[in-house]
Amino acid sequence: MVFPSVPASPKVYAIIVAAGRSNRFGGSVPKQYAMVNGQPVIRQSVCSFLNHPDIAGIQVVIHPDDEALYQKAVGDLPLCTPVFGGQERQDSVRNGLEALCKHTPDFVLIHDAARPFAGRNVIDAVLQALQFAPAAIPGTEVADTLKSVNSDCVVLHSISRKGLWRAQTPQGFHFMTILDAHRQCAGLSLTDDAALLEHLGKGPVRMVAGSAENYKITWSDDLDKSSPSPRVSMETRTGIGFDVHAFTTGNTLTLCGVSIPFSRKLSGHSDADVAMHALTDALYGCIGAGDIGVHFPPGKARWKDAPSRIFLEHACNLIRQQTGRITHVDITIICEEPKLGPYRQDMILSLARIMDIPESRVSIKATTTERLGFTGRKEGIAAQAIATALLPAG
Repeated sequence: MVFPSVPASPKVYAIIVAAGRSNRFGGSVPKQYAMVNGQPVIRQSVCSFLNHPDIAGIQVVIHPDDEALYQKAVGDLPLCTPVFGGQERQDSVRNGLEALCKHTPDFVLIHDAARPFAGRNVIDAVLQALQFAPAAIPGTEVADTLKSVNSDCVVLHSISRKGLWRAQTPQGFHFMTILDAHRQCAGLSLTDDAALLEHLGKGPVRMVAGSAENYKITWSDDLDKSSPSPRVSMETRTGIGFDVHAFTTGNTLTLCGVSIPFSRKLSGHSDADVAMHALTDALYGCIGAGDIGVHFPPGKARWKDAPSRIFLEHACNLIRQQTGRITHVDITIICEEPKLGPYRQDMILSLARIMDIPESRVSIKATTTERLGFTGRKEGIAAQAIATALLPAG
């Protein structure tokens, strides 16, 4: 039975908590701004939710000292204006919840910025469970033997692991339920948001299956976990992408993230970067993840005029979540005009930076159809791409 207060199409927002100081991490910047797989941790965390079709918006909570770091890491993404956190994590979450009141969400997902690999399956499981309970959290069952140890590191006794789970984020809630709980529990210092409902007896809190990949970065060594072990058997996979966009009225078009002055622009719901779209679909093909339309439905208003690098980053992150590595991409752009030779190196550099691979692994070519077909009639541009990635076998 569906929980009685759930609307047919609930409005979902996410809060990304990024106000911590990372005292245990020990890096030159807080861990949420450290680099993993060529991107800031916070950017990968944010993109896991930004790219989810059911999430209407994202509210990030940051430390007042981190505004410049935040802007550099995610300032180009379509997010709510960040709010400042408080002295404790609980204060920071409450500030984020209060900021979302004007958006009147039905559900809210609360996620630690230090968990950059929250997969779509985990988010989906939490949202599904919220149809039947006021709160849902992901977790993994404890597999190791547990010991109680005294201050001298002497084992006192074993603890049964039966029924014990490690809690993860995102933790999901009916919005008003968790907002009221945070207001009532202000001043307490509980370990996670679900603990507030436990404290107030406002459950049930439903546990759903999390993922081992959804780990939290705590120590600097945790950044290395995203790389596959040398003992893991790897295999090469290839994906193919193709896309077409027509010309429309304008004076600039975008190819591979580079703005090119021209007498027209390309028509599309996003920025219509036909070459980057073809490449993105090729990368999805390497892992059997569908196409851009699956992950970024064109009917969604939030993607109108969106930069296509968001789509490409999402495909790259999905490959990284599988501990994969992009080894080479090859793009052919098909058009009579404009002439692309002067922009070729800039396009290569743009894609290499987004994908965090050497420029030598990016190939971009341009050709014509000898004035045949719609490209020959100068009605638009087509692009095809082949991507190769190294992924764990199996």
